[in-house]
Amino acid sequence: MTERDAEASGLARLAGLIADETRAACLLALLDGRAWTAGELARHAGVAASTLSEHLGKLVAGGLLAEERQGRHRYVRLADDRVAQLVEDLAAQVAPEAAARRPRTLRASSAGSAMARGRTCYDHLAGRLGIAVTDALTGRGLLRQDTGFALTDAGLGWFEAAGIPLRPTGRRPLARACLDWTERRPHLAGVAGAALCRHALDTGWCVRIGSERAVKVTPTGERALSELLGIRAAALR
Repeated sequence: MTERDAEASGLARLAGLIADETRAACLLALLDGRAWTAGELARHAGVAASTLSEHLGKLVAGGLLAEERQGRHRYVRLADDRVAQLVEDLAAQVAPEAAARRPRTLRASSAGSAMARGRTCYDHLAGRLGIAVTDALTGRGLLRQDTGFALTDAGLGWFEAAGIPLRPTGRRPLARACLDWTERRPHLAGVAGAALCRHALDTGWCVRIGSERAVKVTPTGERALSELLGIRAAALR
C-alpha cells in the first residue's frame, strides 16, 4: 500500500466513525468538555446502554474518545482539543440546514436560544457571548485577526493583569480561530480561549444552564466584562 493509499484508508476509517447518528450525537454532547458516563450518553442519544457501549468502544479504539473507569462507572470524554475542533468544524457545515428546521416544542426552542446566546465549545466560549468577547479583544488591540488569530503584546499583558494565566501545553496554539456554527464567524479558541472560559466559570462570570452546553453571564460577569473589555450587558443577554 502506498503512502497515499494509507492516508485515504485512514481518512475513510475516520469518516466512518463519525458517520453514524448515535456516535455523532455522543461527540456533539461531549463538546461541553466534561466527562459523561455511558448511561448519560445512552439516554442523551436515545439508545439502549448495550448499543451505546458498542459505539463507545469504536470511538475509543479510533482515538476520538478517551475513557476512564471509577468503580462501576465508565466515563468518556473527547480525546483532545483537536478532536473537538474537528467535530465543531463539521457541525458548522450542517448548522444552516439544522437551523432552518423549526423547533417542535417550546422547550426545544428555549434550549436552542440559550445555546445561540452563549455556550461552551469544548473548553472555550461560543455563541453570541464568544463572538462578543472576541470582538472586544480585537477592538482593543489585544487580539489580531488579520493573519490568523494571535494575541498581541498588549493582549498578553491583559491576560496577566486580569489574573488569567496562560499555560501552553503540547502543540496547542496560544490563540486559534474556531468557526462558530450559530454566528457563522470565528471565536477565540486555543490556550487563551480555554483559559478565559475556565476563568469565567471559576469566578462565576458565567454559569452552566440546562443539560447541554449552554451558559449564561451572571451580573458579576456583566460587570467584569464591562470593566475589562467594555462589553455592554445588553450584548450578553
